[in-house]
Amino acid sequence: MTTLSDAKATEHMNDDLSSDVPSHSRDDLERRLLRKLDFRMSIIIVLYALNFVDRANASSARLATFEQDLHLQGNQYATILSIVYVGYILMQVPANMVLHWLEKPSILIPGSMVIWGLVSTLTGITKNYTGILLARFFLGFVEAPFYPGVLYLISGWYKRDELAVRTTLVTCGSVLAAGFGAVFASGILTGMQGKLGQAAWRWLFYIEGSATILERALAISRLEEDGTDGLGKRTTMQGLRDAVCDWKVWWFSVALIIQFVALSFVIYFPTIVATLGYDTTNTLLLCAPPWVFSTIVAFVISRYSDKAQKRYVFLFASSALAGVGFIISICTMNTAARYTSVFLMAQISAAYMVIWGWINNIFAREPAKRAVAIALINGLSQTGNIIGAYVWPINWGPTYRYSYAICLAALGASTTMFGVMYLHLKRVNERIERNEQNAKDINNLSKPSWF
Repeated sequence: MTTLSDAKATEHMNDDLSSDVPSHSRDDLERRLLRKLDFRMSIIIVLYALNFVDRANASSARLATFEQDLHLQGNQYATILSIVYVGYILMQVPANMVLHWLEKPSILIPGSMVIWGLVSTLTGITKNYTGILLARFFLGFVEAPFYPGVLYLISGWYKRDELAVRTTLVTCGSVLAAGFGAVFASGILTGMQGKLGQAAWRWLFYIEGSATILERALAISRLEEDGTDGLGKRTTMQGLRDAVCDWKVWWFSVALIIQFVALSFVIYFPTIVATLGYDTTNTLLLCAPPWVFSTIVAFVISRYSDKAQKRYVFLFASSALAGVGFIISICTMNTAARYTSVFLMAQISAAYMVIWGWINNIFAREPAKRAVAIALINGLSQTGNIIGAYVWPINWGPTYRYSYAICLAALGASTTMFGVMYLHLKRVNERIERNEQNAKDINNLSKPSWF
């Protein structure tokens, strides 16, 4: 079977032969290469859906007897949601450094997948707060290599004007899982209560965790064994030093920490939809349409972002729509208006995917640095999820006006920080253009940064 690294080598060979191959033939070759890459990457959609479902099970389980059976009190439920991100943060950078050094994603990614499926399944047998807390911590720890690893891989396989759409492609699994995972959960919570003497929420962890383990064989047969682009000359430790010393890594990390506070509504989505006043089954079914809408918007925005070779303007547009959604929810308890608002809030996933396309563009040149930068930014940004887990205390419901206000303020702050980066990169590009006009040897010039 032709490997992805073979396909990447073909792409580089096409560049070398560009003077000998007619332009229409080269375009045909590139289209075939892209189709091959996209087909090979399609399994990631399923894997990322399972990744999100296993992490978000506790949100759906809350609508059953989860809290009562485990005797949870006060902020213990919020701590259960947030602890998963502690393990997630700790493992991000080491995992991507190992991926860059090992050059075998077919070992690291499916391996972590089967372990997290096992941990998620065993979560169903926990009996108390301590047990569920430990299970959730280790779930985040073993899930950590997946998403930053995938982002690093696609940044090495695609050109800069193809990244936003491909980031959306591999990430849409989690967006759809946010909706249809709730639909699946509604069937389990409704039909499995009391089966074999087990509460329905326990079956939720048993069934969805087992599904992840069963996908492992398919993942091994489809994921590539050799996905590096072969262009890097710096070692893994040099890449770590380069990433840590680049202020843009820290700027994006802080901006995304604040962004994740704004996105905290995602982990409480079933609770938010429950404020519409419907029963558990209908509540979980109503969770699906906003995420279908979100997926469509994400593909449209990311496609035009790639085509226009712009990032911030599309990020801003998606964030503005989400802001309108927060304002509607603050101002009214009208059922139709609040349900409309969750559609507007859900589509902010488009901004999140464009951000990752932007980050991959900025750190595109050196694979070792890119591997660490992606993991460091993604890992530190999960701190926002830890904070966000405490933004939705039950005593603020059913209006959750204070929660929406915090999300709105966080969204404004993060969008402003991204705007500062946009202005910086705009000035950098203008300087590069001026240097290009004066340079004798344009091969020595830096590539302009997308903004």
